[in-house]
Amino acid sequence: MPMLNCMSSFLLSLLASLVSISPNLKHIFSGDLLFLSCGDSGTSVKWYFNDNEVKTQTYKTWKIAVATSKNTGSYQCESNGQKSEIFSIEVLEFKLPKLHSSVILMLENDAGLQAWRCWVFRGTETKKIMLRLEKSSTNVVFQPRELTVSETIFWCTDKQEQLRSNQIIVRTSGKEVSLEMDPLPAVAGESLTLSCLVWGTDQITHTVFYKNGTILLPNAKFTHTISKVTESDQGSYKCKAIFTYVAQASMKADLSENIGMSCRCSHCPSDASYNWYRKKDDGQLWQFLENNNGLMMPKESGTYGCRAVFRNGMSFFSNSHVCEFLLLFLLMNFDTFPYRHINKH
Repeated sequence: MPMLNCMSSFLLSLLASLVSISPNLKHIFSGDLLFLSCGDSGTSVKWYFNDNEVKTQTYKTWKIAVATSKNTGSYQCESNGQKSEIFSIEVLEFKLPKLHSSVILMLENDAGLQAWRCWVFRGTETKKIMLRLEKSSTNVVFQPRELTVSETIFWCTDKQEQLRSNQIIVRTSGKEVSLEMDPLPAVAGESLTLSCLVWGTDQITHTVFYKNGTILLPNAKFTHTISKVTESDQGSYKCKAIFTYVAQASMKADLSENIGMSCRCSHCPSDASYNWYRKKDDGQLWQFLENNNGLMMPKESGTYGCRAVFRNGMSFFSNSHVCEFLLLFLLMNFDTFPYRHINKH
């Protein structure tokens, strides 16, 4: 019994720190964004990957910005001289779809989508996105709410959460100039490219890169490559750019009324077709009606809208139009005929 007590206390001491992952995903795909946390950590934390100390990671949380097969392995953290138990990760190879200017997501599963739902992780909250699905649906296209945080993660699962899709990570910024790095983690000994980009134009004539507030490259192209990353490359980077900006009209469908309704998108591909939607009240969801060449004759009262759809995506939703059908009553004027009152004797 004393031996059992001793072993029990030893185990409790050994497992004082635990490695946890968020979002808590059952399957991890290439391109996913992950956060590893060392629970009950003290003043200093050491991280180990495949039994080797990672000296560049000293914080309680380890952010894996873009997971790849290189991140497959065992992880441990050490706090106050005690190591956690091993936490294993397997990153499955799966290419992420390209992101478009309008955030439109498509979920596909050849075996059907019955009882599937999608999730969104904003800041610290995970919320469910309910999908409107037909029983025989194998794919669905949906447009989430407006992005309100700088980094948003989307993914979908079946009802039991045994199967899931890849993640879609959407990063936003209120600034026109953006500094981005390669879609791979910064790894010691490997190359890394920083790109100074401007939303809506590639006509950049002059770029300045900064590191920790000091000019790094005074007159550079819009990219800066670190051929071999070392600890000395750690720091805060930013860039400034001189560019020519040409305003571009948004790809949005326009709904007009004449005889019936017409839907047009002047900046969409010429082979685009048009989806029509209707809702009865402001609080209701849009209901899909039909897809056609852009002309429709309403059959019921309600609010109508449309969007262009094409092979590589779809436009923003159009302006809405309220259509009311009035009931017309035909009033008939009946003449008054004289009548005789007959007295019966």
